[in-house]
Amino acid sequence: MKTYKIAAMGGDGIGPEVVRAGVQVLNVCAERDGGFKMEFTGFDWGSDYYRKHGVMMPADGADQLRKFDAILFGAVGAPDIPDHITLWGLRLAICQPLDQYANVRPTRILPGITSPLRNVSGPELDWVIVRENSEGEYSGVGGRVHQGLPEEVATDVSIMTRPGVTRIMRFAFKLAQSRPRKLLTVVTKSNAQRHAMVMWDEIAAEVAKEFPDVTWDKMLVDAMTMRMTMRPQTLDTIVATNLHADILSDLAAALAGSLGIAPTANLNPERKTPSMFEPIHGSAFDITGKGIANPVATFWTAAMMLEHLGEKPATDRLMKAVERVTANKSLHTPDLGGKATTKQVTDAVCDALRSAND
Repeated sequence: MKTYKIAAMGGDGIGPEVVRAGVQVLNVCAERDGGFKMEFTGFDWGSDYYRKHGVMMPADGADQLRKFDAILFGAVGAPDIPDHITLWGLRLAICQPLDQYANVRPTRILPGITSPLRNVSGPELDWVIVRENSEGEYSGVGGRVHQGLPEEVATDVSIMTRPGVTRIMRFAFKLAQSRPRKLLTVVTKSNAQRHAMVMWDEIAAEVAKEFPDVTWDKMLVDAMTMRMTMRPQTLDTIVATNLHADILSDLAAALAGSLGIAPTANLNPERKTPSMFEPIHGSAFDITGKGIANPVATFWTAAMMLEHLGEKPATDRLMKAVERVTANKSLHTPDLGGKATTKQVTDAVCDALRSAND
């Protein structure tokens, strides 16, 4: 029997709560399938670790993770620690060394959940956003000089490389090719950013020639927000830079009903290093410890992890269980307008898995 070694890292805020729920559900998935099992190793890295050690994780943290098949990650961020310290100290300190360059964020309206968009009932909004995850606006290049003086200067330099842009474009076109509509929208801002974003557009056109069966178009990022809101049915697969996709995917999650249901996969598509799977809702300290965090995003994230590991039947079984639970409005957590607890939703998904007919 196959055994998958999974690094489980709750991180901050509601992260540990939803990761515990995810581990519980994944164990039931393995039990229900019978063809594999999962071995979890916990890591206490995050803001509490920072308060004790002055760093978010050990210097060799990324190397410690290389021996795992995948990483299940909760959230990062704390009110008393600057965000740039928590983000760069943990999440980006894992993604960049492990070259998890393709961030994949699917969005659709799950059964029982209502979109805030007028006249959108479900099938009109079914997207996958591909986010370049290794360079661009989050490359980490820049600095500050004359700090605290009137002439202080701060720079953040967006770095785009031909190899980096080419590989994310090729990944996005392949993903679009695998979906029924074979439709890709390339998000840009080349009217204002006339060097790197123009190269982004040029490489998109070059890579498109390799995929003649994929229909593609180009959209300025500001116009894209309007299109997502007013014409969601015209979109399917979307590729954008690190910053643009970060923003657009939060909008997408809100349009689908809640940040609490949105999953993410940070992939190394070549599988040279483990990929990391996380919900996108953040640490949500305002509800930490109240037992009302929505675990659905973590369950969908867990399904993405199972698919990446090659366990397609277990993936499908988990998503069917999630959809069966979201269809029941009495099992909606407060972010969806309900009163259900994290435990109630988790137990319901586990019950649905155990009673699955397949």
